[in-house]
Amino acid sequence: MLMAIVKDLLSCRPDLKVILMSATLNAEKFSRYFDNCPMLHIPGLTFPVKEYLLEDVFEMVKYSPNDEDWKPKTNRRFMQGRNTRPEKAEKEQIYMERLPEFLRRLEGKYSESTIRAVQCMDEEKVNLDLIVELIRYIVLKGEEGAILVFLPGWDNISTLNDLLMSQVMFQSDQFIIIPLHSLMPTVNQTQVFKTPPPGVRKIVIATNIAETSITIDDVVHVIDGGKMKESNYDTHNNIRTLTAEWVSHANAKQRKGRAGRVKPGYCYHFYNRLRESLLDEYQLPEIMRTPLEELCLQIKILKLGGIASFLQKVMDAPSREAIILAITHLMELNALDKREELTPLGFHLAQLPVEPHIGKMILFGSLFCCLDPVLTIAASLSFKDPFVIPLGKEKLADMKRKELSQNTKSDHLTSLNAFRGWEKAKQWGPRAEREYCWEYFLSSNTLKMLGDMKGQFAEHLLGAGFVSSRSPKDPKSNINSDNEKLIKAVICAGLYPKVAKIRLGHKRKRPGMKVSTKADGGVNIHPKSVNVEEREFRHHWLVYHLKMKTSSIYLYDCTEVSPYSLLFFGGDISIQKDQDQDTIAVDEWIVFQSPARIANLVKDLKTELDSLLKEKIENPQPVDWNDTSSRGCAVLSAIIDLITTQESGQAKDFDPSIPGRLF
Repeated sequence: MLMAIVKDLLSCRPDLKVILMSATLNAEKFSRYFDNCPMLHIPGLTFPVKEYLLEDVFEMVKYSPNDEDWKPKTNRRFMQGRNTRPEKAEKEQIYMERLPEFLRRLEGKYSESTIRAVQCMDEEKVNLDLIVELIRYIVLKGEEGAILVFLPGWDNISTLNDLLMSQVMFQSDQFIIIPLHSLMPTVNQTQVFKTPPPGVRKIVIATNIAETSITIDDVVHVIDGGKMKESNYDTHNNIRTLTAEWVSHANAKQRKGRAGRVKPGYCYHFYNRLRESLLDEYQLPEIMRTPLEELCLQIKILKLGGIASFLQKVMDAPSREAIILAITHLMELNALDKREELTPLGFHLAQLPVEPHIGKMILFGSLFCCLDPVLTIAASLSFKDPFVIPLGKEKLADMKRKELSQNTKSDHLTSLNAFRGWEKAKQWGPRAEREYCWEYFLSSNTLKMLGDMKGQFAEHLLGAGFVSSRSPKDPKSNINSDNEKLIKAVICAGLYPKVAKIRLGHKRKRPGMKVSTKADGGVNIHPKSVNVEEREFRHHWLVYHLKMKTSSIYLYDCTEVSPYSLLFFGGDISIQKDQDQDTIAVDEWIVFQSPARIANLVKDLKTELDSLLKEKIENPQPVDWNDTSSRGCAVLSAIIDLITTQESGQAKDFDPSIPGRLF
């Protein structure tokens, strides 16, 4: 987006000079975009690195694949429908067509066992047993120096760590094995930068974070697993996918470069020469594989013209389907109107440096005076939750997370409870803080980062006039911060229309829970969620932050919400009669029984809330939402009563016999 703005700017500001720098830049592509501007290449000072490919590794370690390593008779990838990019399917077809000729060319250069291994090994998974054998080979016959192993994700890293630790050789104090992943405790990972004493070999197992984000100076041997986790966005099904894909040439070059920093090094790639010839030059640009809602709001607030017309000017234009889907989502969020212009809510969301759903949550947290807890949840969703998973203690970590949930049926409130506990522990001193984080498997660094982010969010709200203090804990902004129902409703306000329906099975043979979404049908709650094994829910609806397809479709970070939260913060409302009983439908999917006058009341209150947001554009001065003499206070109080009181069937204008009962 910035490149497109700069290009437009240069046409009317010839006095500006622009220099773009990167170690992995596709310089020719950028040069073409900027009207064939000149390029400069500055060579880096690195030592030579000798490269080996898969057939070389087989030959080197004399490895023969076992039964589990063989290719399946059918192509699992296509049967599972995971290949969402047509060009990848096309390359896979080319690979299969060229493989027989490639194998013939290997004859005479490599042993029969190596050729058979190349032919038969399943490339869809990283062969961890082969990596263990290669590490043994390097330790016994290779040069001194640290070994850096690149793997796609957490499962591979933890499994390889277990495989190494199960061997007597690697249990000695001559080896330091360091798994490197965002889910692991930071305190254990700081030793990755320390050079071990003479005679001790350091083995680092990492994701592609070690490609560019960090530099480990003493690495001499790099083992490139050949795969990396890549997120994509399937616009047809409106779902994110996270799959292990082949690295690009640019990734492979970066991985190779990690080995030649202190002396000549070695890089072992876990793909053969035929596969190498078919690798993409670069990763698919992020703008073409992520949702575009936040970008669309930026285009509107900066007055850069129509959304679609501006996005056609960027270097890698996203698909028309992705643009239309983003605009549709922003309309569902009430951030854009039918003419694709910013609504009052959209104007405020565009001012916040967060994804629109989280921005809406932050705004409503300030309006309904439950600011501090909502900012904690928003910071966690924007960055990451504070939990870590030490290897070998996964079940204990799950138990502690469940303990922190306090039966709220909410991953978001679990993170909030963890943060609140940390704040209390801090008051007793550094030792109490450390013990609390140790007991509940929390990262103190992440918790501190979340605290800093909350302060930044509060600054933005102060600038927009939604709060009167830059402190997230300002008493005026936290009068309702202990109201769990209201906090859940605000979470619902931000995450809608990301809604799933719960059906509990009552059969003895299959007593489990079924979860479904409107678009996908049956889905699964992610195993990390506190709700994954839950069997008792008060309501039949969940809102979730992320829906992603890996081996199945999983919902991440979900919270149980009430029908009244969905009624007020949901989409279009329709009123119907069902056997002389009024029913209310939200977006023609979420249906429950309630008098028609409640639907009309909700519509009126929504209109009033929109007018309050519009007033904040015209008058951004700080306001006290608890001032009982103001119209804003009356509107917000009526909404809070609707959400929190009606749920219990105690409201005077409700029939207590039908307190929002779900069909």
